Amino acid sequence: MEFIEIVKAIILGVIEGITEWLPISSTGHMILTDEFLQLNMSEEFKEMFFVVIQLGAIMSVVLLYFNKLNPFSPKKTVRQKRETWILWFKVVVATIPVAIIGFMFDDIIDELFYNYKTVAIMLIIYGILFIVIENRNKHKKPLVNDFSNLSYKTALQIGLFQVLSLIPGTSRSGATIIGAMLVGTSRNVATEFTFFLAIPVMFGASLLKLIKFGLGFTSAEIIILLIGTIVSFLVSIVAIKFLMRYIKRNDFKVFGYYRIILSIIVILYFALLG
Repeated sequence: MEFIEIVKAIILGVIEGITEWLPISSTGHMILTDEFLQLNMSEEFKEMFFVVIQLGAIMSVVLLYFNKLNPFSPKKTVRQKRETWILWFKVVVATIPVAIIGFMFDDIIDELFYNYKTVAIMLIIYGILFIVIENRNKHKKPLVNDFSNLSYKTALQIGLFQVLSLIPGTSRSGATIIGAMLVGTSRNVATEFTFFLAIPVMFGASLLKLIKFGLGFTSAEIIILLIGTIVSFLVSIVAIKFLMRYIKRNDFKVFGYYRIILSIIVILYFALLG
């Protein structure tokens, strides 16, 4: 295995670690990056790699929010443990829609939408939505400022928005944050709930991809997969901390503008290339 492939895996891990949590589409960025920085691996491996390295990003959430998500913590009171279990039940409820649709239509979605054209369109659509929703909510007070006020109905509604993220370029965090804000949650609750939803969703998606790919990895494939996953884990810790600090004083419009600009660049690039 050439050293350049290791460098590529590191770069892809960095991109995954940043874009998984910022609402700018990690899968979309990975597809676009692959146009310029292609791993010298089979198409089947790359398809699996782009999903499975997200496990590193997910583990960063587990680490950073371990106490908040741990219902068995001896430091918690009986009431706090019960509230933690209720939070997990809400996560499960919100995960059901995307689990069903993703399992049933995974191959079809990959075949129809896993391309730069879809990514460019979704980047610009959701970029506009971020700007419009933030402007609409500018003088509105959120109805849900704490997870204790997040109802099961609201959790399910957010989960329905998460289904939209199955289309590359949408952004799982982008779809759920937009959905959560539309149904009245604060930016902080919307963002953290998005982090928590990622845990079962991405574990499930990674397991599905691994099963389809099989376990007959070459030594080179194992090295590349491990490097990408570890790097995405480390970078994700920084990205999550940055985002939570950022939204305390700012809105999401800057990500909307970024998505629109990136979409225009992608469209122009491939138009000139064609």
